[in-house]
Amino acid sequence: MTMHPESRIFVAGHRGLVGSAICRRLAADGFTNLILRTRAELDLRNQQAVESFFEDARPEYVFLAAAKVGGIVANSTYPAEFIYDNLALQTNVIHAAWKHGANKLLFLGSSCVYPRLAPQPIEESSLLTSALEPTNEWYAVAKIAGLKLAEAYRVQYGFNAISAMPTNLYGPGDNFDLRNSHVIPALLRKFGEARAAASPEVVIWGTGAPLREFLHVDDLAGASVFLMRHYNDRGIVNVGTGQDVTIRDLAATIQRITGYEGRIVFDHSKPDGTPRKLLNIGKLLSLGWQPSVSLEDGLAQTWRWYCAQQHSPASL
Repeated sequence: MTMHPESRIFVAGHRGLVGSAICRRLAADGFTNLILRTRAELDLRNQQAVESFFEDARPEYVFLAAAKVGGIVANSTYPAEFIYDNLALQTNVIHAAWKHGANKLLFLGSSCVYPRLAPQPIEESSLLTSALEPTNEWYAVAKIAGLKLAEAYRVQYGFNAISAMPTNLYGPGDNFDLRNSHVIPALLRKFGEARAAASPEVVIWGTGAPLREFLHVDDLAGASVFLMRHYNDRGIVNVGTGQDVTIRDLAATIQRITGYEGRIVFDHSKPDGTPRKLLNIGKLLSLGWQPSVSLEDGLAQTWRWYCAQQHSPASL
C-alpha cells in the first residue's frame, strides 16, 4: 500500500524548516489532501488533544517532522525542554498513529543520535555503540527514544513506522535567531549584519576545525517522500550528502556569498562540539535516491531568501 494523490497525509510540524519543505514537495508531486495543524490548533505535547485529532482526522500517512530544535547554546540553556517536549510529542503522535489505523509513519531523527566519536563516515550500525556528544545529549536521547519507539511498534504491532536520520539541515524557513539557531543561519545573519554595520570582524565560536555535513532541506523533503513511498523496513536510514566541510571553510564561503569584507576571528575559548560528523549514505543511495542541491548553491539560495524576508512587509 502506497500513497496516492488523494491520500490523507498529516505533516506534523508543517510550519517548521523540515515540515514546510515536505509540504512543498508533496504539493509539487501532486498530493492534494494534506492535513495540517498549527501549534495553536494542536499541541502535540498534549496526549488527549493528539488522540482526539487522530480519531477525527484519521490520517493515512504521517510525516513526524515536529520537534524542538536548536544549536549548542539552546541545548545547554533549555535541557529540560529539549528532552521533555520531544519525548512527549513524538510519543503521542506515534502511539495515536498506530492506534487510529495510519498506514505508515515516517519519524525524522537526527545525526546527533550517533556517538560523539563514531567511526567516520557514520553507518546506521553505530547507533548506541558509545557515548553521545554532551552539548546536545538531551535532544539526542529524545530522538533515540523516538526511533526506538517507532521500531517497537513495528516489532510488537506490525505498524509500518520507519525512521530517517538526517544530517545538519539548512535552507529557506530556517531559524535565524542568534540565541538558538544552528550554524548556517547564524553565520549568514552574523555576516550579513556585520556587512551592513561595516564591522571590522566577525567572531565565531570554536577553532573552525570541526567537520560538518550539510543537507539542503529540499533534499531532505525529497528523501522523506521517497522513503515514505518506497521503504518499509525496520532499520534506520541516514540522509545526507556524503560530503563534509570544515567550519572554517564554511565561514569563508558564507563570507563570500554575503559580501562581507572584514576579518573572521575564531574564539578558541568556546566549545567545538563533535570533531567530525559525516554520514554514510550508502544505504539510501542503494535504494535509488541521491541529493541534488550543492552546498554553494544552497547557501546562496538561503541567503537570498533571508534577505527577502528582511525586506518583506511582514518583517518591517
